[in-house]
Amino acid sequence: MRAGFRKLLEVDPEIEVVAEAADGLEAVEAVQRLNPDVVLMDIRMPGVDGLEATRRLGSDTSTRVLMLTTFGLTEYVYEALQAGASGFLLKDSPAEELLAAVHVVARGDALLDPSVTRAVIAEFSRRPRRADLARKLDGLTGRELEVLRLLVRGLSNAEIARELVVGDGTVKTHVARILQKLDLRDRVQAVIFAYESGLVEAGAAQSER
Repeated sequence: MRAGFRKLLEVDPEIEVVAEAADGLEAVEAVQRLNPDVVLMDIRMPGVDGLEATRRLGSDTSTRVLMLTTFGLTEYVYEALQAGASGFLLKDSPAEELLAAVHVVARGDALLDPSVTRAVIAEFSRRPRRADLARKLDGLTGRELEVLRLLVRGLSNAEIARELVVGDGTVKTHVARILQKLDLRDRVQAVIFAYESGLVEAGAAQSER
């Protein structure tokens, strides 16, 4: 499997594969040693699995984690995103989607396969709201709350700009401030925060699309 992914990735002249790891412990050690831009992390591995490896990386590294999963393992998505993963992709996704996903995550954006997103929303509907997170929303301005709600709906910065009739740069500034104020890493974590804090109810963002 790793050899196949390496061959796919090496086709892209902008991607350099700097290491491979057979399990989560090797992956963590390699990241700490090499500080790559992106890690393709499998969920199921011997010893330290992908979920625990992602937790161990935490916020101490600039490396972003793109989780690879099969359709039957989507129940782990919620936990992996909480651990700090920046994106999810199904293992059987076409090669062009894999390459695009690496670029998306590398530039700081977040990525979720549509089928994976549905699993995450289903999990949100079963989780209790957290009052401690809800209190943090008080630090956001009215416009920042608007931007966060639109972000949860899956809108890009350009789409949010059109919705609010402002410039792309203004939206980018709002998103950056939201992440900073809420101490979040990326847009995926912002979506998780919005649901866990109760700002958005599970199903509401989907119905607005």
